[in-house]
Amino acid sequence: MTPAPLRSQPLAARKHLALVAHDNKKADLLNWAKANRGALLAHQLSATGTTGAMLERELGIQIERFQSGPLGGDQQIGAAIVDQRVDCLIFFWDPLEPQPHDPDVKALLRMAVVWNIPMACNLATADFLISSPWMATDYNRQVPDYAQHNQRMAQSDV
Repeated sequence: MTPAPLRSQPLAARKHLALVAHDNKKADLLNWAKANRGALLAHQLSATGTTGAMLERELGIQIERFQSGPLGGDQQIGAAIVDQRVDCLIFFWDPLEPQPHDPDVKALLRMAVVWNIPMACNLATADFLISSPWMATDYNRQVPDYAQHNQRMAQSDV
C-alpha cells in the first residue's frame, strides 16, 4: 500500500490543545500545566471531563470540556482530531494500570498519528512540545490526504 500524499495545513500561532490524563497521572498533568500556565494561556484548551474540571480550578481559566474518558471523552477528542479541530494532544496515560476503556485510548492515540498531530504522552515530551518554537508561531503541518483511500473504499463498497 502506497502512503497517502501529503497536503499542507496552516496552523495559526494560537493552537487548540487537548489535555487528557489517566487518574494516576492527573497530578502530573496539573503540576505540568501550572508550571506552563503562561504558555498554555496563549492557546485554546480542551480536556476530558474530570481533567478539565481540575485544570479549570487549578489554572483559573475556562477549558472546553468533553465527557470523561470512560464515558466517551477520548472518542470525542479523537473525532475533533479527525475534524481538524485539535492541533496538539497532551495525554499523560498510565502504562502500568489497565483501563476499562483501553480500546478508546488506543483509538485516540491512533487518530493523533493518522492525522499527524504533535502528541506528548509523558512529562519530558510535553516539556519539549510546549517549549518548541513552533508552538508559539504559525506552522504548516503536513496532513495526509486520504482522498484516494476514501475513493478506493467507496469503489469497493459498490
